[in-house]
Amino acid sequence: MMFQKLDATRKGLLTGAIMIVLSLVIFYSGQPFDSPLQYLIYAVYAGGIIWTIYDFSKTEENNNKFGSFFLQAFKCFIVVSLLMVVFTFVFNKMHPEFKDDMVKAYQDEMLSKGNSTPEEMAKNIEKAKDYYLTMLISGAIFGYLLIGAAISAAASLFFMKRK
Repeated sequence: MMFQKLDATRKGLLTGAIMIVLSLVIFYSGQPFDSPLQYLIYAVYAGGIIWTIYDFSKTEENNNKFGSFFLQAFKCFIVVSLLMVVFTFVFNKMHPEFKDDMVKAYQDEMLSKGNSTPEEMAKNIEKAKDYYLTMLISGAIFGYLLIGAAISAAASLFFMKRK
């Protein structure tokens, strides 16, 4: 089968592409931002990493060491992380209304707390606007790397013990 000949990097490209398509399908189908369907994207992410390690476990290069398994998974999840960060950046640039929604929610939160002067609120809102994309991108980087590393470590241990 053609998928068995894919290396870890190409599996990362395929996994990331599927995650992006799923993200777009979920968004454009009108699902709310916090829809449980979002977990499907993470399931695909985990599946891509596990697929990478599973295929590696059947190769001759497999020396049944944690580092070898994790390295293969790393090659996959680093590519996925990069794709998802680029997607997050481009998608948010294409949808400036997301920033506007964040500003409105932040303003409502500050008003409900009632412990800021109008000048402080205006200053805080400007800072939030300035740092919106930076915070979003850094959150995506950290989140995808952390999840990828955790899944990679767990799957690596599982396949090491399995042999």
